[in-house]
Amino acid sequence: MPYLNTAGGGRIHYKTVGKGPPLVFVHGWAMSGEVWRFQEELADTYRLIFPDLRGHGSSSAPATGYCFQDFADDLLELFIALRLENAILIGWSMGAQVALQAFPFLRSRLAAVVLVSGTPRFTATEGYPHGLPEAAVKRLALLLQRDFSGTVDDFFKRMFLDGELGERLPGHTFSEENKIVQPAWHAVRQALKSLATTDLRAELALVDVPVLLIHGGGDSICLPSASQYMAGHLRDARLEIMAGAGHAPFISRPGEFAEILTGFLGGIYAHD
Repeated sequence: MPYLNTAGGGRIHYKTVGKGPPLVFVHGWAMSGEVWRFQEELADTYRLIFPDLRGHGSSSAPATGYCFQDFADDLLELFIALRLENAILIGWSMGAQVALQAFPFLRSRLAAVVLVSGTPRFTATEGYPHGLPEAAVKRLALLLQRDFSGTVDDFFKRMFLDGELGERLPGHTFSEENKIVQPAWHAVRQALKSLATTDLRAELALVDVPVLLIHGGGDSICLPSASQYMAGHLRDARLEIMAGAGHAPFISRPGEFAEILTGFLGGIYAHD
């Protein structure tokens, strides 16, 4: 398994498959790069890179350092180490916020950005009703303290609408089947604090490459209106709402998701 040894002494695990223009997939809170495994068929055309954020998956878990800038710094080191150019940065959920945080530092290496089930601010505030109530985040933090494993499993279940996965079982069984390694407790707790306090609305104006926004119409974790908000504040944005899908449409509807993604990628790389 390949690892990147970072300047700060950490070890970032990543998986890479395929050849072609690079697509870098950034997972969400309490997950790992394995959540993207249903998109590995894209390796026939593209080089796919699936990093585990620090404290998640098989990456090292330092005692501190889980603000979005820390995640972004690791991502920049990975881009430099792998010599990635003309890449597409694809962030899901918290990974979308990491992508926004990292964008100014990666700009010269990016052709476009894809934000899946994203939001520039996880919690609602005056003038931004598109996040969750602050009380809901505090309750999640309390539940993590009481029952870490059970809370992470329940969070996974909440990502999907009733019946969305069909016969596939959500929760612990589905996580095991997809090799999603449970993250470090302290990493998840600190990352949740970053989710609750970070506001990246101002960063939207800095994004000067094409952006594809994909959101499940029934997402109750990051509200679809958050992507609608971003579409209205980005220079060049295309919004796709997947009706009947929850927070992780690339898992529940991988074929439809891949079709939307490859249609966008075809336009980006058509002039290369």
